[in-house]
Amino acid sequence: MSDARLIAAYAACRAIARREAKNFYYAFRVLPRHKSDAMCAVYAFMRKADDLADDESMPVEARREGMAAWTALWRASRDGATDDDVFLALNDTQKRFGISDELLEQLVAGTTLDLEAEPEGVRALELHDAHGCARKMQIYSTFAGLHHYCYLVASVVGLVCIKIFGYSDRGAEQLAIDTGIAFQLTNILRDVREDAERGRIYISEDLFAEHGVDLQRLVALMEGAAPTDKELALLGAVEKHAEAMYRSGYELIALLDKDSRSAMRVLVRIYHRLLERIAADPAAVFRERVSVPTREKLMVLAGGAMGSLKARVLK
Repeated sequence: MSDARLIAAYAACRAIARREAKNFYYAFRVLPRHKSDAMCAVYAFMRKADDLADDESMPVEARREGMAAWTALWRASRDGATDDDVFLALNDTQKRFGISDELLEQLVAGTTLDLEAEPEGVRALELHDAHGCARKMQIYSTFAGLHHYCYLVASVVGLVCIKIFGYSDRGAEQLAIDTGIAFQLTNILRDVREDAERGRIYISEDLFAEHGVDLQRLVALMEGAAPTDKELALLGAVEKHAEAMYRSGYELIALLDKDSRSAMRVLVRIYHRLLERIAADPAAVFRERVSVPTREKLMVLAGGAMGSLKARVLK
């Protein structure tokens, strides 16, 4: 393959990341170019998988078929038989950074979990809105089952990222797993209303029971009811678990290659700031999509850029 063709493939992946990655792209920008290109390739691959799985304009069965066809094309592309920009860049990234097929297979498996009719550890139920209309829902039965879901959809991403970032201490792997769980629990809190509207409850059933919250109340909260102390405590339990996991994110930074530490710091700080905003007003997740203002992200990015510059100068 020509250098020009590979450069074009990476450029296409970067365009996808710039358009879609939001929080992640802030971190990509403070990496050295070859690592930034690799992160964009991995992100573009993940984005395509997510888009296929989440396209609610199509029936679930059609999405399953589309995902299976796309996955077959990706597997075939490992032998170089592809003109797909994302597959070309991803194959090159795998070779450069020693990313195993197994890790990427786990990433795809995580993406397809929500397409399964009966995912392991998930219970189907019906809740009713104020007019008595039934809403079909799926909920993780236990917090342990939710942890496994978080591993597949987020911790695996962390394990792929640190391959690109570079590390020598194997302890970085468990820290990356924990950090992925922290990020995903943050996403679960932010998206609790949106996910419920799509029929998915990611706060586990055992946590609802532990805090004495009836599952039916979730529909009332979606419809504008004010959260009770018990319901805020339920959200707080998830927030506290995520908060504890962020310690691993900060510990991970020092174990990465110097030219990647600023990128990891940007990621952890932005996601941690999102969790802090949710913790300050947990009821807001039922009113709006909580986010970190762009000006705050830019401040974090500026700090990361300075750190990245110092790392290159002192290298």
